[in-house]
Amino acid sequence: MPDAGPQRILAVSNLVYTLGSGLHLTAGVLYFTEAVRLPAGEVGLGLGIAGLLALVLGVAVGHLADRRGARGIYAATLVVQALATAGFVLVDGFWPFVVVVCAAAAAKAAGTAARSPLIRHHAGDRPQQFRAYLRAVTNVGISLGALLAGWVVQVGTLTAYRLMVAGNAFAFAAAAVILLRLPPLAPLTAAGGPRRIALRDRPYLLLTALDGVMAVQFKVLTVAVPLWIVGATTAPAWLVSATMLTGTVMVVAFQVRAGRGVDSPAAAARAYRRAGVAFLLACSLFSLSAGVPAGVAAALLLTAVVIHTVGELWHSAAGFEVSFALAPHHATGQYLGVFGLGAGLAEALGPGLLIALCITWGRPGWYVAGAMFALTGLAAPPAVRWAQRHHHAARTRPAPAHPASAAA
Repeated sequence: MPDAGPQRILAVSNLVYTLGSGLHLTAGVLYFTEAVRLPAGEVGLGLGIAGLLALVLGVAVGHLADRRGARGIYAATLVVQALATAGFVLVDGFWPFVVVVCAAAAAKAAGTAARSPLIRHHAGDRPQQFRAYLRAVTNVGISLGALLAGWVVQVGTLTAYRLMVAGNAFAFAAAAVILLRLPPLAPLTAAGGPRRIALRDRPYLLLTALDGVMAVQFKVLTVAVPLWIVGATTAPAWLVSATMLTGTVMVVAFQVRAGRGVDSPAAAARAYRRAGVAFLLACSLFSLSAGVPAGVAAALLLTAVVIHTVGELWHSAAGFEVSFALAPHHATGQYLGVFGLGAGLAEALGPGLLIALCITWGRPGWYVAGAMFALTGLAAPPAVRWAQRHHHAARTRPAPAHPASAAA
Protein backbone atom coordinates (compact mmCIF):
# COMPACT_ATOMS: atom_id res chain seq x y z
CA MET A 1 0.00 0.00 0.00
CA PRO A 2 1.15 3.60 -0.54
CA ASP A 3 2.04 5.74 2.47
CA ALA A 4 -0.87 7.14 4.43
CA GLY A 5 -2.62 9.86 2.49
CA PRO A 6 -4.80 10.31 -0.60
CA GLN A 7 -3.12 7.54 -2.59
CA ARG A 8 -3.82 5.02 0.18
CA ILE A 9 -7.45 6.14 0.45
CA LEU A 10 -7.89 5.74 -3.30
CA ALA A 11 -6.25 2.31 -3.17
CA VAL A 12 -8.38 1.04 -0.26
CA SER A 13 -11.59 2.34 -1.83
CA ASN A 14 -10.59 0.67 -5.08
CA LEU A 15 -9.84 -2.62 -3.31
CA VAL A 16 -13.26 -2.72 -1.65
CA TYR A 17 -15.00 -1.75 -4.89
CA THR A 18 -13.28 -4.46 -6.89
CA LEU A 19 -13.99 -7.13 -4.29
CA GLY A 20 -17.62 -6.65 -5.30
CA SER A 21 -16.68 -6.42 -8.96
CA GLY A 22 -14.89 -9.76 -8.74
CA LEU A 23 -18.12 -11.41 -7.66
CA HIS A 24 -19.99 -9.94 -10.62
CA LEU A 25 -17.27 -10.37 -13.25
CA THR A 26 -16.86 -14.04 -12.47
CA ALA A 27 -20.49 -15.07 -12.09
CA GLY A 28 -22.65 -12.08 -13.09
CA VAL A 29 -23.52 -13.46 -16.52
CA LEU A 30 -24.22 -16.87 -15.01
CA TYR A 31 -26.53 -15.25 -12.43
CA PHE A 32 -28.80 -14.02 -15.20
CA THR A 33 -28.58 -17.18 -17.33
CA GLU A 34 -28.60 -19.84 -14.58
CA ALA A 35 -30.55 -18.23 -11.70
CA VAL A 36 -32.89 -15.82 -13.50
CA ARG A 37 -33.09 -18.17 -16.52
CA LEU A 38 -32.66 -15.51 -19.20
CA PRO A 39 -31.39 -16.80 -22.57
CA ALA A 40 -27.73 -15.99 -23.25
CA GLY A 41 -28.71 -14.01 -26.34
CA GLU A 42 -31.04 -11.76 -24.32
CA VAL A 43 -28.31 -11.22 -21.73
CA GLY A 44 -25.91 -10.17 -24.46
CA LEU A 45 -28.50 -7.82 -25.98
CA GLY A 46 -29.28 -6.23 -22.61
CA LEU A 47 -25.60 -5.70 -21.85
CA GLY A 48 -25.22 -4.12 -25.27
CA ILE A 49 -28.08 -1.68 -24.63
CA ALA A 50 -26.53 -0.79 -21.28
CA GLY A 51 -23.18 -0.18 -22.90
CA LEU A 52 -24.70 2.19 -25.45
CA LEU A 53 -26.29 4.22 -22.67
CA ALA A 54 -22.97 4.35 -20.83
CA LEU A 55 -21.33 5.76 -23.95
CA VAL A 56 -23.23 9.03 -23.70
CA LEU A 57 -22.49 9.65 -20.02
CA GLY A 58 -18.71 9.34 -19.74
CA VAL A 59 -17.80 12.62 -21.46
CA ALA A 60 -20.56 14.61 -19.74
CA VAL A 61 -19.67 13.35 -16.27
CA GLY A 62 -15.95 13.81 -16.92
CA HIS A 63 -16.58 17.45 -17.83
CA LEU A 64 -18.78 17.81 -14.74
CA ALA A 65 -15.99 16.42 -12.55
CA ASP A 66 -13.55 18.93 -14.07
CA ARG A 67 -15.97 21.77 -13.27
CA ARG A 68 -17.46 20.75 -9.90
CA GLY A 69 -14.74 18.67 -8.23
CA ALA A 70 -14.16 14.99 -8.84
CA ARG A 71 -14.49 13.53 -5.33
CA GLY A 72 -18.19 14.18 -4.80
CA ILE A 73 -19.12 13.23 -8.36
CA TYR A 74 -17.23 9.94 -8.14
CA ALA A 75 -18.76 9.07 -4.75
CA ALA A 76 -22.24 9.73 -6.14
CA THR A 77 -21.66 7.33 -9.02
CA LEU A 78 -20.64 4.61 -6.56
CA VAL A 79 -23.87 5.06 -4.60
CA VAL A 80 -25.95 4.83 -7.78
CA GLN A 81 -24.05 1.70 -8.81
CA ALA A 82 -24.73 0.11 -5.41
CA LEU A 83 -28.47 0.78 -5.68
CA ALA A 84 -28.65 -0.48 -9.27
CA THR A 85 -26.75 -3.65 -8.40
CA ALA A 86 -29.07 -4.35 -5.47
CA GLY A 87 -31.90 -4.15 -8.00
CA PHE A 88 -30.58 -7.29 -9.73
CA VAL A 89 -32.49 -9.41 -7.19
CA LEU A 90 -35.78 -7.97 -8.53
CA VAL A 91 -35.14 -9.07 -12.11
CA ASP A 92 -37.71 -11.55 -13.39
CA GLY A 93 -37.60 -10.90 -17.13
CA PHE A 94 -35.81 -9.19 -19.99
CA TRP A 95 -36.99 -5.59 -19.54
CA PRO A 96 -36.41 -5.41 -15.75
CA PHE A 97 -32.95 -6.79 -16.51
CA VAL A 98 -32.36 -4.05 -19.08
CA VAL A 99 -33.42 -1.30 -16.63
CA VAL A 100 -31.13 -2.33 -13.77
CA VAL A 101 -28.15 -3.26 -15.93
CA CYS A 102 -28.44 0.08 -17.77
CA ALA A 103 -28.37 1.96 -14.48
CA ALA A 104 -25.38 -0.03 -13.25
CA ALA A 105 -23.42 0.33 -16.49
CA ALA A 106 -24.13 4.06 -16.73
CA ALA A 107 -22.95 4.63 -13.16
CA LYS A 108 -19.82 2.57 -13.79
CA ALA A 109 -18.90 4.54 -16.92
CA ALA A 110 -19.57 7.85 -15.17
CA GLY A 111 -17.44 6.78 -12.22
CA THR A 112 -14.51 5.86 -14.43
CA ALA A 113 -14.52 9.35 -15.95
CA ALA A 114 -14.98 11.11 -12.60
CA ARG A 115 -12.12 9.16 -10.99
CA SER A 116 -9.53 10.19 -13.58
CA PRO A 117 -8.93 13.74 -12.25
CA LEU A 118 -8.44 12.26 -8.77
CA ILE A 119 -5.79 9.87 -10.07
CA ARG A 120 -3.98 12.57 -12.01
CA HIS A 121 -4.06 15.03 -9.09
CA HIS A 122 -2.90 12.64 -6.37
CA ALA A 123 -0.47 10.50 -8.41
CA GLY A 124 2.34 13.02 -8.90
CA ASP A 125 4.40 13.18 -12.07
CA ARG A 126 3.48 9.71 -13.37
CA PRO A 127 -0.29 9.13 -13.13
CA GLN A 128 0.14 6.22 -15.55
CA GLN A 129 2.28 4.37 -12.99
CA PHE A 130 -0.21 4.95 -10.16
CA ARG A 131 -3.00 3.86 -12.53
CA ALA A 132 -1.08 0.64 -13.16
CA TYR A 133 -0.72 0.16 -9.41
CA LEU A 134 -4.46 0.67 -8.97
CA ARG A 135 -5.08 -1.95 -11.63
CA ALA A 136 -2.93 -4.40 -9.65
CA VAL A 137 -5.01 -3.57 -6.56
CA THR A 138 -8.11 -4.03 -8.70
CA ASN A 139 -7.08 -7.55 -9.49
CA VAL A 140 -6.40 -8.37 -5.84
CA GLY A 141 -10.01 -7.44 -5.15
CA ILE A 142 -11.26 -9.28 -8.21
CA SER A 143 -9.33 -12.43 -7.25
CA LEU A 144 -10.87 -12.43 -3.75
CA GLY A 145 -14.28 -11.88 -5.27
CA ALA A 146 -13.64 -14.65 -7.78
CA LEU A 147 -12.95 -17.11 -4.94
CA LEU A 148 -16.34 -16.34 -3.44
CA ALA A 149 -17.96 -16.47 -6.86
CA GLY A 150 -16.47 -19.91 -7.43
CA TRP A 151 -18.43 -21.14 -4.42
CA VAL A 152 -21.58 -19.48 -5.78
CA VAL A 153 -21.20 -21.17 -9.20
CA GLN A 154 -20.50 -24.56 -7.60
CA VAL A 155 -23.56 -24.34 -5.30
CA GLY A 156 -25.68 -22.89 -8.09
CA THR A 157 -28.77 -22.07 -6.00
CA LEU A 158 -30.86 -18.92 -6.28
CA THR A 159 -30.05 -18.05 -2.65
CA ALA A 160 -26.31 -18.28 -3.30
CA TYR A 161 -26.57 -16.05 -6.35
CA ARG A 162 -28.65 -13.48 -4.43
CA LEU A 163 -26.09 -13.41 -1.64
CA MET A 164 -23.50 -12.66 -4.29
CA VAL A 165 -25.56 -9.72 -5.58
CA ALA A 166 -26.01 -8.34 -2.05
CA GLY A 167 -22.27 -8.55 -1.38
CA ASN A 168 -21.56 -6.76 -4.64
CA ALA A 169 -23.90 -3.87 -3.79
CA PHE A 170 -22.52 -3.56 -0.25
CA ALA A 171 -18.96 -3.33 -1.58
CA PHE A 172 -19.87 -0.43 -3.88
CA ALA A 173 -21.53 1.48 -1.03
CA ALA A 174 -18.58 0.89 1.30
CA ALA A 175 -16.15 2.13 -1.39
CA ALA A 176 -18.12 5.41 -1.56
CA VAL A 177 -17.90 5.88 2.21
CA ILE A 178 -14.13 5.32 2.20
CA LEU A 179 -13.67 7.73 -0.70
CA LEU A 180 -15.21 10.59 1.28
CA ARG A 181 -12.05 10.65 3.43
CA LEU A 182 -10.22 12.22 0.48
CA PRO A 183 -9.72 15.99 0.64
CA PRO A 184 -11.95 17.87 -1.82
CA LEU A 185 -10.38 18.51 -5.23
CA ALA A 186 -10.71 22.00 -6.66
CA PRO A 187 -12.35 22.24 -10.10
CA LEU A 188 -9.88 21.86 -12.98
CA THR A 189 -11.67 24.15 -15.42
CA ALA A 190 -13.98 27.14 -15.22
CA ALA A 191 -17.74 26.75 -15.38
CA GLY A 192 -17.72 28.26 -18.83
CA GLY A 193 -14.81 26.13 -20.07
CA PRO A 194 -14.90 24.22 -23.34
CA ARG A 195 -17.36 21.33 -23.26
CA ARG A 196 -16.40 19.47 -26.40
CA ILE A 197 -12.67 20.05 -26.83
CA ALA A 198 -11.95 16.31 -26.52
CA LEU A 199 -14.67 15.42 -29.03
CA ARG A 200 -12.97 17.67 -31.59
CA ASP A 201 -9.59 15.93 -31.16
CA ARG A 202 -9.81 13.49 -34.08
CA PRO A 203 -6.53 11.61 -33.43
CA TYR A 204 -7.56 11.04 -29.81
CA LEU A 205 -10.96 9.83 -31.01
CA LEU A 206 -9.27 7.35 -33.35
CA LEU A 207 -7.16 6.01 -30.49
CA THR A 208 -10.33 5.78 -28.40
CA ALA A 209 -12.01 3.70 -31.11
CA LEU A 210 -9.03 1.37 -31.53
CA ASP A 211 -8.66 0.90 -27.79
CA GLY A 212 -12.39 0.22 -27.61
CA VAL A 213 -12.19 -2.55 -30.18
CA MET A 214 -9.27 -4.11 -28.33
CA ALA A 215 -11.07 -3.62 -25.00
CA VAL A 216 -13.56 -6.26 -26.12
CA GLN A 217 -10.83 -8.62 -24.89
CA PHE A 218 -11.83 -7.81 -21.30
CA LYS A 219 -15.11 -9.62 -21.98
CA VAL A 220 -13.36 -12.77 -23.17
CA LEU A 221 -12.59 -14.03 -19.65
CA THR A 222 -15.75 -12.66 -18.04
CA VAL A 223 -18.40 -13.49 -20.66
CA ALA A 224 -17.19 -15.84 -23.39
CA VAL A 225 -14.96 -18.19 -21.38
CA PRO A 226 -17.48 -18.98 -18.57
CA LEU A 227 -20.20 -19.76 -21.13
CA TRP A 228 -17.69 -21.71 -23.25
CA ILE A 229 -16.50 -23.82 -20.31
CA VAL A 230 -20.01 -24.65 -19.14
CA GLY A 231 -21.58 -25.20 -22.55
CA ALA A 232 -18.91 -26.36 -24.99
CA THR A 233 -16.17 -28.18 -23.09
CA THR A 234 -15.88 -31.15 -20.76
CA ALA A 235 -13.88 -29.11 -18.23
CA PRO A 236 -15.34 -28.94 -14.68
CA ALA A 237 -17.48 -25.92 -13.75
CA TRP A 238 -15.05 -24.78 -11.04
CA LEU A 239 -12.60 -23.94 -13.81
CA VAL A 240 -14.67 -20.78 -14.39
CA SER A 241 -13.27 -19.45 -11.12
CA ALA A 242 -9.81 -20.89 -11.77
CA THR A 243 -9.46 -19.10 -15.10
CA MET A 244 -10.47 -15.79 -13.52
CA LEU A 245 -8.03 -16.28 -10.64
CA THR A 246 -5.17 -17.16 -12.99
CA GLY A 247 -5.61 -13.95 -14.92
CA THR A 248 -6.09 -11.73 -11.89
CA VAL A 249 -3.07 -13.11 -10.03
CA MET A 250 -0.90 -12.45 -13.07
CA VAL A 251 -2.16 -8.86 -13.27
CA VAL A 252 -1.47 -8.33 -9.56
CA ALA A 253 2.07 -9.62 -9.97
CA PHE A 254 3.04 -8.00 -13.27
CA GLN A 255 0.86 -4.98 -14.17
CA VAL A 256 3.12 -2.39 -12.51
CA ARG A 257 6.19 -4.03 -14.04
CA ALA A 258 4.57 -4.07 -17.47
CA GLY A 259 3.72 -0.39 -17.09
CA ARG A 260 7.35 0.55 -16.40
CA GLY A 261 8.34 -0.52 -19.89
CA VAL A 262 5.54 1.46 -21.52
CA ASP A 263 6.70 4.97 -20.67
CA SER A 264 6.00 6.86 -23.90
CA PRO A 265 3.32 6.89 -26.60
CA ALA A 266 5.73 5.14 -28.98
CA ALA A 267 6.26 2.32 -26.47
CA ALA A 268 2.48 2.14 -26.01
CA ALA A 269 2.04 1.67 -29.76
CA ARG A 270 4.40 -1.30 -29.71
CA ALA A 271 2.58 -2.75 -26.69
CA TYR A 272 -0.75 -2.54 -28.53
CA ARG A 273 0.78 -4.50 -31.43
CA ARG A 274 2.18 -7.24 -29.16
CA ALA A 275 -1.15 -7.48 -27.33
CA GLY A 276 -3.03 -8.14 -30.55
CA VAL A 277 -0.77 -11.07 -31.40
CA ALA A 278 -1.18 -12.54 -27.89
CA PHE A 279 -4.99 -12.34 -28.11
CA LEU A 280 -4.96 -14.11 -31.49
CA LEU A 281 -2.95 -16.99 -30.06
CA ALA A 282 -5.11 -17.23 -26.92
CA CYS A 283 -8.36 -17.27 -28.91
CA SER A 284 -7.00 -20.10 -31.04
CA LEU A 285 -6.31 -22.17 -27.92
CA PHE A 286 -9.77 -21.45 -26.49
CA SER A 287 -11.24 -22.83 -29.71
CA LEU A 288 -9.17 -26.00 -29.47
CA SER A 289 -10.44 -26.75 -25.94
CA ALA A 290 -13.80 -28.02 -27.25
CA GLY A 291 -14.27 -31.69 -28.12
CA VAL A 292 -11.28 -32.98 -26.14
CA PRO A 293 -11.02 -34.86 -22.81
CA ALA A 294 -11.51 -32.84 -19.62
CA GLY A 295 -7.82 -32.83 -18.64
CA VAL A 296 -6.69 -31.66 -22.06
CA ALA A 297 -9.44 -29.03 -22.14
CA ALA A 298 -8.40 -27.70 -18.74
CA ALA A 299 -4.75 -27.49 -19.80
CA LEU A 300 -5.62 -25.67 -23.03
CA LEU A 301 -7.94 -23.26 -21.23
CA LEU A 302 -5.42 -22.36 -18.55
CA THR A 303 -2.64 -21.93 -21.11
CA ALA A 304 -4.88 -19.68 -23.17
CA VAL A 305 -5.72 -17.61 -20.08
CA VAL A 306 -2.02 -17.09 -19.35
CA ILE A 307 -1.32 -15.92 -22.91
CA HIS A 308 -4.45 -13.78 -22.98
CA THR A 309 -3.44 -12.12 -19.71
CA VAL A 310 0.01 -11.27 -21.05
CA GLY A 311 -1.76 -9.48 -23.88
CA GLU A 312 -4.04 -7.81 -21.35
CA LEU A 313 -1.02 -6.47 -19.43
CA TRP A 314 0.39 -4.92 -22.60
CA HIS A 315 -2.98 -3.55 -23.68
CA SER A 316 -3.72 -1.97 -20.30
CA ALA A 317 -0.26 -0.40 -20.02
CA ALA A 318 -0.63 1.04 -23.52
CA GLY A 319 -4.05 2.48 -22.73
CA PHE A 320 -2.84 4.09 -19.49
CA GLU A 321 0.04 5.77 -21.33
CA VAL A 322 -1.75 7.20 -24.36
CA SER A 323 -4.88 8.27 -22.46
CA PHE A 324 -2.97 10.39 -19.93
CA ALA A 325 0.05 11.45 -22.01
CA LEU A 326 -2.08 12.84 -24.84
CA ALA A 327 -4.69 14.58 -22.63
CA PRO A 328 -4.26 18.24 -21.55
CA HIS A 329 -4.21 18.70 -17.78
CA HIS A 330 -7.03 21.24 -17.65
CA ALA A 331 -9.44 18.82 -19.35
CA THR A 332 -8.39 15.53 -17.74
CA GLY A 333 -11.89 14.40 -16.83
CA GLN A 334 -13.29 15.30 -20.23
CA TYR A 335 -10.48 13.61 -22.17
CA LEU A 336 -10.48 10.50 -20.01
CA GLY A 337 -14.25 10.47 -20.32
CA VAL A 338 -13.81 10.40 -24.09
CA PHE A 339 -11.22 7.65 -23.81
CA GLY A 340 -13.73 5.78 -21.66
CA LEU A 341 -15.96 5.67 -24.73
CA GLY A 342 -13.69 2.86 -25.86
CA ALA A 343 -14.52 0.85 -22.76
CA GLY A 344 -18.15 1.80 -23.30
CA LEU A 345 -17.91 0.46 -26.83
CA ALA A 346 -16.60 -2.80 -25.44
CA GLU A 347 -19.39 -2.89 -22.84
CA ALA A 348 -21.99 -2.21 -25.52
CA LEU A 349 -20.82 -4.51 -28.27
CA GLY A 350 -18.43 -6.92 -26.60
CA PRO A 351 -20.77 -9.34 -24.82
CA GLY A 352 -23.18 -9.71 -27.72
CA LEU A 353 -20.35 -9.91 -30.26
CA LEU A 354 -18.44 -12.57 -28.33
CA ILE A 355 -21.58 -14.58 -27.60
CA ALA A 356 -22.50 -14.48 -31.31
CA LEU A 357 -19.00 -15.39 -32.49
CA CYS A 358 -17.64 -17.72 -29.82
CA ILE A 359 -20.77 -19.30 -28.31
CA THR A 360 -23.42 -19.30 -31.05
CA TRP A 361 -21.07 -19.81 -34.02
CA GLY A 362 -18.60 -21.85 -32.00
CA ARG A 363 -15.00 -22.69 -32.76
CA PRO A 364 -14.56 -20.65 -35.98
CA GLY A 365 -15.79 -17.56 -34.14
CA TRP A 366 -12.81 -17.70 -31.79
CA TYR A 367 -10.45 -17.31 -34.75
CA VAL A 368 -12.44 -14.35 -36.08
CA ALA A 369 -12.29 -12.65 -32.67
CA GLY A 370 -8.54 -13.25 -32.46
CA ALA A 371 -7.98 -11.80 -35.93
CA MET A 372 -9.97 -8.70 -34.95
CA PHE A 373 -7.66 -8.09 -31.98
CA ALA A 374 -4.52 -8.68 -34.05
CA LEU A 375 -5.56 -6.25 -36.80
CA THR A 376 -6.44 -3.61 -34.22
CA GLY A 377 -2.98 -3.93 -32.70
CA LEU A 378 -1.40 -3.43 -36.11
CA ALA A 379 -3.43 -0.25 -36.65
CA ALA A 380 -2.36 1.31 -33.34
CA PRO A 381 1.21 2.54 -34.18
CA PRO A 382 0.24 4.87 -37.06
CA ALA A 383 -2.71 6.17 -35.02
CA VAL A 384 -0.43 6.96 -32.07
CA ARG A 385 2.02 8.82 -34.31
CA TRP A 386 -0.82 10.98 -35.69
CA ALA A 387 -2.04 11.73 -32.16
CA GLN A 388 1.49 12.71 -31.06
CA ARG A 389 1.81 15.21 -33.90
CA HIS A 390 -1.57 16.71 -33.08
CA HIS A 391 -0.81 16.89 -29.34
CA HIS A 392 2.54 18.61 -29.98
CA ALA A 393 0.84 21.20 -32.18
CA ALA A 394 -1.88 21.81 -29.58
CA ARG A 395 0.69 22.41 -26.81
CA THR A 396 2.17 25.30 -28.76
CA ARG A 397 -1.18 27.12 -28.57
CA PRO A 398 -2.20 29.00 -25.39
CA ALA A 399 -4.25 26.90 -22.95
CA PRO A 400 -7.58 28.25 -21.66
CA ALA A 401 -7.55 29.94 -18.28
CA HIS A 402 -8.72 27.79 -15.37
CA PRO A 403 -8.60 27.99 -11.59
CA ALA A 404 -6.78 24.71 -11.09
CA SER A 405 -3.34 26.22 -11.49
CA ALA A 406 -3.74 28.09 -8.23
CA ALA A 407 -5.00 25.04 -6.38
CA ALA A 408 -2.65 22.40 -7.83
